[in-house]
Amino acid sequence: MITNTAEEELPLVFIVDDDEDVRTAIRELMLSVGIEAACCASTRDLMDSPLLERPGCIVLDVRMPGASGLDLQQHFASAGIFKPIIFLTGHGDIPMSVQAMKAGAVDFLTKPVRDQTLLDAVTAGIERDIAGRAHARAVQRHVEHFETLTPRECQVMREVALGRLNKQIAFDLGITEITVKLHRSNVMRKMQAASVGELIRAWEKLPTDMRETVQA
Repeated sequence: MITNTAEEELPLVFIVDDDEDVRTAIRELMLSVGIEAACCASTRDLMDSPLLERPGCIVLDVRMPGASGLDLQQHFASAGIFKPIIFLTGHGDIPMSVQAMKAGAVDFLTKPVRDQTLLDAVTAGIERDIAGRAHARAVQRHVEHFETLTPRECQVMREVALGRLNKQIAFDLGITEITVKLHRSNVMRKMQAASVGELIRAWEKLPTDMRETVQA
C-alpha cells in the first residue's frame, strides 16, 4: 500500500491547455508509460492546485484565455517557483520560443508533436525537478547545520574553505593554532563533514548572503 507521503513523492505532470481533447490525449499518453498526470484548463486552475508541491513538470500551452503560458512562467519565476515547464503550442514563433527558453523552459514544442518527442521532454523535466529538489534539500540541511556554529566556528569554516592552513588561520584571527584545531574539529562534527572536501562543498552550497555575513 502506498502511503500519502510516498504518493507525494511520485512524479506528477500537469497538462495545462484550454483544449479538452489535447488535455485528454496527453494525459492518456502519460498514463500509458506509467506517469501520473493532472489536467488544468487554465493557468489559474494550475496556480490554485495544491498538487504543485509534487515533483514533476508542466506541459503548458502558450495562448489560452486569461493569463498566457508565458505570463505563468514569469509569475512562477518572480514567486521563486522553479517547476520545469515544457511549452506545447500551435501558435508559436521564434521570438516566443527564444523568450521561453531564455527564461528556463525545458523545451518549446509545436503541435502536432510526436509522442516520443513529448515523452523525452517530460522525462527531462521530471529529472530536472527531482535534481533541483535534492539540491534544495541538501542546501537546507547545510544551512541548518551552519546555524549551529558559533561566530568563531563560522570564521574558521570560511578560512578552511578558502584553503588556509591552521597557522595562517590562527594568525589572521589572533588565536592559537591549538584553538584553531579545536574549532575546526567542532565545525567538522557540526557540519557532519567526513573530510575537508565535504566541508568545502557544504560551504559552497550555502546561500551567498549567508556566507557574506561571516566577518574576519
